[in-house]
Amino acid sequence: MKVVADTNIAYVREAFAEFGEVSLVTGRDLTPAQVRDADILLVRSVTRVDAHLLGDSRVRFVSTATSGVDHVDQDYLAHRGIAFASAPGSNARSVAEYVLSAVLILMEGRGRRLADVTAAIVGCGHVGAQVAHVLTAAGIRCLLNDPPLKDLTGEARFRGLDEVLSADIVTLHVPLTTTGRHPTYRLFDEAVLSRLQPDAILINTARGGVVDEWALLHRLDRQPTMAVVVDCWEGEPNINTELLAKAGLATSHIAGYSFDGKVRATEMLYRAACQHFGRSAAWIPPTQPEGGFFHFSKEMGDEEILRRAVLSCYDAREDSAALKRALAISPGKLAGYFDSLRRDYRRRREFSTREISLPHGWDRLAKILEGIGFKMSQVNL
Repeated sequence: MKVVADTNIAYVREAFAEFGEVSLVTGRDLTPAQVRDADILLVRSVTRVDAHLLGDSRVRFVSTATSGVDHVDQDYLAHRGIAFASAPGSNARSVAEYVLSAVLILMEGRGRRLADVTAAIVGCGHVGAQVAHVLTAAGIRCLLNDPPLKDLTGEARFRGLDEVLSADIVTLHVPLTTTGRHPTYRLFDEAVLSRLQPDAILINTARGGVVDEWALLHRLDRQPTMAVVVDCWEGEPNINTELLAKAGLATSHIAGYSFDGKVRATEMLYRAACQHFGRSAAWIPPTQPEGGFFHFSKEMGDEEILRRAVLSCYDAREDSAALKRALAISPGKLAGYFDSLRRDYRRRREFSTREISLPHGWDRLAKILEGIGFKMSQVNL
C-alpha cells in the first residue's frame, strides 16, 4: 500500500511505515496527481477532501489530524465507500493552554483577580470542555453554552447564548456548520457582538467563519476597550489585515499545534487505520519529556506564580508577534507567509512536560498548578 500524508511530522512516517511506502507532502494545494496512487490519505485542515481531489484516485482510507472536519466531504467519501477517521480531542489540551496564556496576557494590568472574572465557553465538545477545565482550575468561573449538547442531554448547566454574553471573557470552540438547528456560520454577527461587555475579551480558536470579521472590526472601532484574540480567520491564508492590526493577539491558526497534540493525533489516526485494515496496532510513540524545571519562592503571590509558570511554558505573544510581522510585507506575499508559519511551526510542548517546585505547605497553589496540567514536586498535596 501507499500512504500520502499532508504533513511534515516525522512520526507519521514512522507510524505508518508498516503499511508500505509513506510519502510526506506539505503545502496548501494537495493535487489529484499527488494522491492518485495512494491507498491511505492523511490530511490537515488546509486540505479540502472532495471529489476533485479523490475522483481519480484509489484511496480507501482518509483521515484528518484535526478535531474539525468541515474540510472533508464525508457524504462523498461514504458514496465512494472510503473509510474516514478524525482525531477529536487530540489538540484540546493545546488549545486550552493557548487560551489560558492569552487570558493571562490580556488580563494583566486590568486590576482584577481571576476569581472575580467569568468566562463563557461557547461550544463544549472535546476542546471546549478542556478549556473549561483549565480555566476553572485557574480560578475563573465558567459559563457553558452548547445548544446541541443541551438538546441531547437536557442538562441545566448549559445556558443560553444571551445569558453567557455577559461574561468578561468569551471563547469560541464550535464547529463550523451552515445547516441544522444550530448553525454556527457567523454566529457572532453584529447583533451578538453588540451584546458583549465593553471591555470583554473575545477569543476565536474555532473556525474563522464563526465570527463576522467586518462586524467585529466595526465593534472594535466603537468600543476600543474590547480585546480580541484571533487564531482562526475567514478566508485563510488570505487573512483580514485590518483585523490583524487591531487584534490584541493574532496567530496563524496554531492554537492546537503543540508537538504533543500532533503526536496524539498521529497515534489516533494510526490506530484507526489499523482497525480498518485489520492490523494489530504495534507502533507506540516514544515519550519525550521536555525537562524544564521551575522553582518559585514565597515572595510572589499565587496569581503571579501562575502567570509566570504558564508564560514560561507558552507565551502566545511570541506567535502573535510572528504573524503581525506580516503587516510589513507586501499583500501578495501574505498568504505564503501565513502558511509558512503553520507549516514550519516550532516544537511547542504542553504543560505536562514541565515540573514545578514549590515550598512545602503551598497546597492550594499546588493544586491549581496541577489542575492546569503541570507536574508538581516538593509539595504536600
